[in-house]
Amino acid sequence: MAGMSLRFHEIAEGGHRILNPFTDDKLALLGEVARLRHGMRLLDLCCGKGEMLCRWALEHGIEGVGVDISEVFLDAAHERAVELGVAGRIRFERGDAGAHPAEPGSFDVVSCLGATWIGDGVEGTVKLMLPALKEDGILLVGEPYWISEPPAGAYEAFGFGPADFTSLAGTFDRFEAAGTEVLEMVLADPGSWDRYVASQWWTLSDWLRANPGDPEVEEVRAFLERCRRSHVEYGRRYLGWGVFVLRRR
Repeated sequence: MAGMSLRFHEIAEGGHRILNPFTDDKLALLGEVARLRHGMRLLDLCCGKGEMLCRWALEHGIEGVGVDISEVFLDAAHERAVELGVAGRIRFERGDAGAHPAEPGSFDVVSCLGATWIGDGVEGTVKLMLPALKEDGILLVGEPYWISEPPAGAYEAFGFGPADFTSLAGTFDRFEAAGTEVLEMVLADPGSWDRYVASQWWTLSDWLRANPGDPEVEEVRAFLERCRRSHVEYGRRYLGWGVFVLRRR
């Protein structure tokens, strides 16, 4: 969510395993359409709690590396890897995903889901991702898009600028401008958005009740109210999100 500090992000998603508007079913579908195979290597930039990497290591036998700046999320990722018995095939590193020094051409898949701010947008992020990718590898990029032209209030509610995101077709144009073609996609729907956004409201409300003396309590309270209002007033109607499978053109 736009305007969310790292701490607010960690609080709001404390009860989540998947830190994007994807359900378990959609995450599984993405693994299928990405045509993962045993032994493939995946680099996941801004991996969050590592659910995708852990699940795919279990279900598809892949190996890989996850990078994130949040110690809270990485602690959860390590725990999940142990829980699923895949800690020997994947590892997690704390750091700036936009500056991760990956060995060139060493990964079959490079992913960045919902964090293209690391490259100042789609085109810059794709350029960051490509050096680590094998010549015949694929990228997985998760990105918001506008389902229809939003009213001016939507930009203010989400903290987006008019040029930050575009339509679905416009998003394809941005991928093409970055030197890639779209091979597949898996899109969120209103229900999966609800599970991601609406389930944060309860988590945030519980945190507010448990931490009345926290110095940021009023900021968190205001953040919760903005989350509720922006989702029901604009998000479900105008804001889409998807993961796009790309390869070099």
